Amino acid sequence: MRRILYIFLSFFLWSEAMAQLVPYRIFTKEGEEVAFEAISTAASNHEVILFGELHNNSMVHWFQLQLLKNLIDVNVNLILGGEFFETDDQLNIDEWFSGKITDKSFEAEAKLWKNYKQDYRPLMMFAMGRDVPFVATNIPRKYASAVSREGMDILDTFSEEAKRYIAPLPIVVDKELPGYAAMANMMHGSSMEPDHMIEAQAIKDATMAHSILKNLPSEGLFLHINGAYHSNDYEGIAWYLRHYDPEIKVMTITAVEQEDIQSLDEASFHKADFIILLPVDSPKSY
Repeated sequence: MRRILYIFLSFFLWSEAMAQLVPYRIFTKEGEEVAFEAISTAASNHEVILFGELHNNSMVHWFQLQLLKNLIDVNVNLILGGEFFETDDQLNIDEWFSGKITDKSFEAEAKLWKNYKQDYRPLMMFAMGRDVPFVATNIPRKYASAVSREGMDILDTFSEEAKRYIAPLPIVVDKELPGYAAMANMMHGSSMEPDHMIEAQAIKDATMAHSILKNLPSEGLFLHINGAYHSNDYEGIAWYLRHYDPEIKVMTITAVEQEDIQSLDEASFHKADFIILLPVDSPKSY
């Protein structure tokens, strides 16, 4: 009898230890746990997927690559796009994808994020190998920086050539949106002008939404990679997509970290259609 109890207890403790080693969990917005495949299945009913990432979390980037692979198998007209390239890099990307310039030339001329090679290049290489176009969606940083200093009106002073890389002006900004309002509260006491910082965030969100809509495939799907704060709570890019096209079908994914991933904290419910829950000590690229 003691031996049976010992075996049972050992198995129970082993099971508990293994449960702690699960590297991720996925939940719906209501907190129901689902398999990764549920994301790919749900995607087929939408036109745009906004995959909100934690920029330095390597597990999130692995998920993005797996989702891309799954979607390629079921979507003939698939387009990949991302915040991590600015709209004025599109020519470089097109020349690289078409084989007109080398990897070395592309990486020398494009504005690469510091974790590009580890986290984003695998996505680009896989898309290139499967003839999936890539769209650079983010506003050139110099214009967003100008807005953060001077406010949205500064954009009117730029040339028509410059405005080609920005969402059409004027840009509607709802500063009462919870995400933007929280940004203003965080800046209380800062030397920066909160309204200008909100406008800088909004011009990024609006430009990414405009870039997506401008390149939306017919009878297809646009998978967009962006920081989670650009689409959490269906704000940011998601808000501008609906602003420009109220009928558009958008699905959102976000990633959150917790010390304990046995269940999703209620604070993360409804952040997105699907929430990928990761341990705080999951691998980081920087």
